[in-house]
Order: sequence, then structure tokens, then C-alpha cells
Amino acid sequence: MEYCAEVSRSLRRAKRRARLVRGALWTSVVANAGMLLLLALAFAVPLPARTAPWSQSIEYRDGRPAHIFLAADDKWRLPVTLADVDPAFVRALTALEDRRFWHHDGVDPLAIGRAIWTDLRHGRRVSGGSTITMQLARLLEPRPRTYRSKLVELFRATQLDLRLGKREILEAYLSRTPYGGNVEGVASAAWTYFGHGPAHLTPLEIATLLAVPQGPARFAPRAANTARLRARRDAILAGLIADGVVSGADAAMALVDAAATAPPDHLRAMPREAPHATQALRDRTPGRTRVRSTLDGGIQAIVERTVALRAPDLQRRGITSGAVVVIDHHTREVVALVGSLDWRDPAHGGQIAMFDRARSPGSTLKPLLYALAIDRGLALPGYLVSDVPTQYGTYRPNNFDGQWQGLVTLADALTRSLNLPFVDLLARFGVDRFLGELRRMGIASARTSPGVFGLSLVVGGIEVTPLELGALYATLAGDGEYRPLRLVLDPAAPAPAATRIFGAGAAYLTRQALSLRDRPDVPHRRALTGLPVDIHWKTGTSFGFRDAWAVGSGPTYTAVVWTGNVDRTGSAELVGSEAAGPLLFDVLEALSDHARARPPSAVPDDLGEIEVCAYSGHLPGPACTDRVRVLAPLRSVPTEPCPYHHAYDVDPATGLAVLQACRVAGVAYVRTSFTILPSAVVAWLVAQHRAVPELPVFAPACSADLAIAPPEITSPVASQVVTLIAGVAPGSQRIALAATTRASSLSWFVDGALVATVPSSERVYWIPTPGAHVIVATDDAGHRARRTLVVR
Repeated sequence: MEYCAEVSRSLRRAKRRARLVRGALWTSVVANAGMLLLLALAFAVPLPARTAPWSQSIEYRDGRPAHIFLAADDKWRLPVTLADVDPAFVRALTALEDRRFWHHDGVDPLAIGRAIWTDLRHGRRVSGGSTITMQLARLLEPRPRTYRSKLVELFRATQLDLRLGKREILEAYLSRTPYGGNVEGVASAAWTYFGHGPAHLTPLEIATLLAVPQGPARFAPRAANTARLRARRDAILAGLIADGVVSGADAAMALVDAAATAPPDHLRAMPREAPHATQALRDRTPGRTRVRSTLDGGIQAIVERTVALRAPDLQRRGITSGAVVVIDHHTREVVALVGSLDWRDPAHGGQIAMFDRARSPGSTLKPLLYALAIDRGLALPGYLVSDVPTQYGTYRPNNFDGQWQGLVTLADALTRSLNLPFVDLLARFGVDRFLGELRRMGIASARTSPGVFGLSLVVGGIEVTPLELGALYATLAGDGEYRPLRLVLDPAAPAPAATRIFGAGAAYLTRQALSLRDRPDVPHRRALTGLPVDIHWKTGTSFGFRDAWAVGSGPTYTAVVWTGNVDRTGSAELVGSEAAGPLLFDVLEALSDHARARPPSAVPDDLGEIEVCAYSGHLPGPACTDRVRVLAPLRSVPTEPCPYHHAYDVDPATGLAVLQACRVAGVAYVRTSFTILPSAVVAWLVAQHRAVPELPVFAPACSADLAIAPPEITSPVASQVVTLIAGVAPGSQRIALAATTRASSLSWFVDGALVATVPSSERVYWIPTPGAHVIVATDDAGHRARRTLVVR
């Protein structure tokens, strides 16, 4: 019986063991299945949305924030990476909030068990056992504090840990931690609490930043919370010291600081500098939360201060707006931007960034045409050109002061900003050709159909922005190479290719002309205080005195100054030399390095010496007796010989000139050079009671007509298209007919019909009709010139 009982007991034990094994197996299967299901759910269920809008930070080139903008939901919420945050803060955070952060899987069972035991022992909730990952889950998906919510947080934390890296989790948490009111994230808190970023924090600041998120409503900086925040901050600091997170001299200094330093009791203002520039950069970089600009914080401050000092004087004169652009022309990076005289003056458009608004540039495009004409072999600086009243169709250019100079060199015309020589040069260069070069240099308004702009283009008949004008003058300072301006530093972006607009030699000769000090556009006060060294500049005034400009370059920087009124109200005070020039020189002088010696500018390799007529600056003809050597681009030396000198054989006994066909045998003629000026210049000189060079008198046996070249029509110009204005009487839109000739009179024909016969120095005015017309000028000897004019 005992044996049977023992066998029965053994069987029962075996059955129990089998049941236990089966139970363990089923439990393992169920657990593994649950784990697999949990893992599947973790990857199948989308992660909590991380779509809260960020604040955008526009930074100076050194990384310091220039301007931080509120997020779309009116929060200060700056994203950070671990590289942006002081490592000491990260160590303190994990020591205080989640010691095993780097090792657990999003949920720390030991911390949860410890929290449960602590809560039971105290009979109330003391610790929640939440990891940083669980806190992030709660920040991403706020829920009521219930057990069900805790289970969701556990799942979300596990999910986040499975699908994100530890650094990514920590960065997301640091960017969203609540710090009271509308301040979120450690970077936003550092700026609003201490006035600097989170990259370098003292132990006391670290303790403060760890204290507030534990109860933002009770600890955030405000007068009512100061005592609570101080107590909590000091307690956290003591804990960090006890745990060895803060040690040695740092710990001792932190305790001294804690005793002497109260916590912040209010929020500081976020960086809000360079408002025009940063707003423009924000508009140009939509969707980017952090933009590293090319702006230099020191230079920006200097320029803003310089503008502030000049603003009261300009405003007293009725000039309410202005803009300044400063460019490093070696890199083409914009280092300073000011958009108005006063951001806080909305009544006068103070918040409009005028550096990006197109206005008439006055005479500031003349140097570009000058350089292009030299580079293309159309002119040289010493070319003698006429500056007398001239009309091109219905357009009659005049000089700023209403005066005429007769004959001047092209370089002198540039430094004195005479209009007619450049209108004539543009007629020779070609309006559409010049527009094409402006398009290559990024001028938006130049992208238009042919025929829209006329010869007034070069004296302000087109609109450009100060930024665009700065790019043009940076091209001049950069030896004729155009590169788009840079406003954003982006190492990943390829450097824009340079476009050769004109040669280094043409740029050098243009800068030489613009470097002359004895010029009409030097501000009166600068005649006493002097000009900045090593600069070249140009001023401009638009038609109707609506815009005053000054543009110039030093060894490193190119600056553009515009002053005027946003509503385009004109003022007699808006003259480039006085309303913009002083500010330009102040800026360039403030940015110059007086202590550094500068070597003289070297002559570019593409320049060489050529021989020219000393009087006219053209290539010398046989009649040019006085010659000099000047610099010119060797690849494009002008080919037009001197048009002013002509040599004839003169009988020394009678003083009469003869031609080859009427020479008398046996007479010892003397070859004599004569200066013969265009008829329009002669007429102007006579009217001004000025001396006119003596013309040759021919012997009666010679035909003087043989010495007379055909007339050259100057108005209308070649390829000109005249558009009649609707509603204006045709008689009020007469077109001037004028020509240069050495004949005494001219007869003018339009479509074969005689219009008038007049002295060659006089103009004829013709009433136009729509269509294509053939205009012919005939002199006394029957020489002719013809031109086709289209009237629309």
C-alpha cells in the first residue's frame, strides 16, 4: 500500500511539474507575443507629432543672434542641438532628472519602483519616476495626470526610444521644456533669463534653469516667485554639489554667487537688432528656423550709429528716410544693412526696408558706362567730347547746374557729372546693349522689352535698388568681375560663378577718375574736414530732386547711401553731394583702417601705354603735332583717329591753304595743322564770346568744298524710335534735326520734302507723324548724311 501511495504521489508531482512547465511555456509565448505586438505597435503607430512652430533666429556671421522672431503661436521656442548647450547643463539635467537616461529603453523600471515605494511610504505622490523620454512624450502630447495617461506615456517613451536616438530625444526635450509664460526650451530661457545663449552657463544659471521646469507657474521669473525660485535654485545647486556634478573651485564660487545673487525676477527682451535687415532675411528664407547671415555685428552697429548721428540733420531738412548698404567687395558679402532713418517712425515709412526698393539712381550709372566704353574700345579717359546744348528727338538733356562747358575730357565729364557727354556716349554704345550689361549684373528693371528705355537711361531713367547698385560698384571695385551679393552664409551652397563685365584695366581707369578730390560733388563740410583716404566715389540726384545717392568704395568695403522720402516727395535739399555724400564718407571713414599702410594700387596687366593726341586724347593722325602716352586696354585700343586736327599746305607768302589738286609749282608750301571744331561747339563758343580756333582760308583757285567732310547727323540718333504722347498736340512734340559739319549751311529733307535751309549751327524742328521717315542733311557742296527715324 505504501508503495502504491508513493507512486501516486510521484505521478501527482510529475503532473504538477508538467503543468508548471506548460504554464511557463505559455507565459513565455504570451510574453514574447506581447513584446512582439508592442514592438510592432511601436513601429506601426506614428510618433507623437513634433510640429509646433519654431521661433526663427537670424544670426550675425559669428553666430550671435541679431533678431529672434516669435513663433507662429506667439511662443519663444528656439530649437537647439546638444552642440548649442553647455555640456555642464546636460550633465546636471541627467543627474537631477534621469540618471540612467543613456542606458534605459525610454522607461526606467528602477525609477518607477522607487517612485511607487516613496509614494506609499509618504502616503501621497512624491515622485512620478518619469524619465526624460517620458517627459518628452508628455510635452508632445499633453494629457490629464491619470494612470491611463501614465500607461500611454510609457508606451510613447518606449516608442520614442526605439525610433529616435538618445541625442535626438534630448535635443527635442531641451527645445520644448516649459519655462513659464510663452517661453519654451533652454535656449529661449537662457536669452530671456540671462541675456545670452545656453552655450556657456554658470553653475548658478544651470541650477536656475533646472528649477523652473519643475513648476513653471511657481518658479518662473517674476517678483511674486523670487523667494520660491531662490530656495529651489539653491537646493538644486546644493544637490549638484553633493553629487559631485559641480565640484572644486566651481562649487565654492557658485555658493558665493548664490548668496550674493538674486534669481531673475523678470524676463529680458530677446535680441531685436537690425530690424530691417533681419526682416528681409526672414522673408528670403521661409521655413528656416536658424539663418546665419553675412552681417557683421560690429559693422552693423557702427553704421547704425553713424546713421543715427546724421538723421536729425536730414530730418530737419525734410528728408525722412534713408538706406545704407555696406558690402565686402572681396567676398561680395553684405556686412551691414540699414533700411530707414528711424524704425520707430511708421508715419514716414520707417519700417520699410528701402535698401530693397527701386528708385531712380540719378548719375550713378555713368561710371559703369564709362568703364564699358573704355573696355569696348569706344573711348579713353582723355577723349575730348562736347558739352553744348543738344537735342535727341524730343529729349534735350541738361546739366545739373544748367551750365555748359563746351569741350571737356571724358574723365572730366565723369568727375563733374556732366550729362550730355554720357547721353552721347550711350547713343554710341547702344541703349539695348547697355541694358544687357545691367541685366548681367542683376538689375531687375533692366529685364524688359527693347525700346522701353531711351537715352535718359544713363542719367536716371531706370530704377535700381541700393542693393543692386551696391553690386554694380562692387563689380567696379572688384576689377570688373560681377558676382551676386551674398546675404546668407551657407557652406553647402556652391560659390556663384564670376561674370566678367569689363576688364581690370577699364575698372582701374574708372576708379582713377572717381578718386579725384577736387570735384563739385565733394560735400562743403568735407572741404574743411578732409575725405577718407583711398576711396573712389560718385554721387547722384534723380530728376525732380526725389532721390539723393552717394556710392563709393575703400580698400575693403563698398557703401551705398540713399536718402529721400518713401512717398517720393521731392525736395531741393535732396542733392547727392549734400544729402547723401556726408553719410557715405562718415561710413567709409568709420570702417577704414588708418593704422595699416596700404601699397599703391598696381596697374593691371591688361593696360599698356599708347600714344595719343595731346589735345583730343584720340589716336594721333598726321596733323597731330603734340602727342603724349597714356594707359589703355591693349586688347581694345580705340581705332578712331583724332577728328579735330587737319593738316593743309599753306603758302607762307599769302597765308592761304591749298589742296593737293591746286598746288602751284615752285611754291614752298608749309604743312600746317589746324584745329577744326564741330559746328555745334563753334556756335556755342561764339554765343559765349569765347575764342574759336582759326580755320584755314583756301586760295581762290582751290575748291574749299573738297576739304569739307560730309555732315554727321546728331539728332535724331541712330536707331531711335520716337513714341508720340496721346492727347498732346503734335506741334508740342517737335523733333530737333541737328548735325555736325564744317559747311556754312545745311538743307534738311524729310521723305524727300525740303523742311528748311539754315546755317549749320542752327537746329531745325520738324513736326513728326507716325511711320518710318528718311531724314537727309545736305551741305553746300552736296555732301549728304541720311538717317531713318521710326515714329510710333
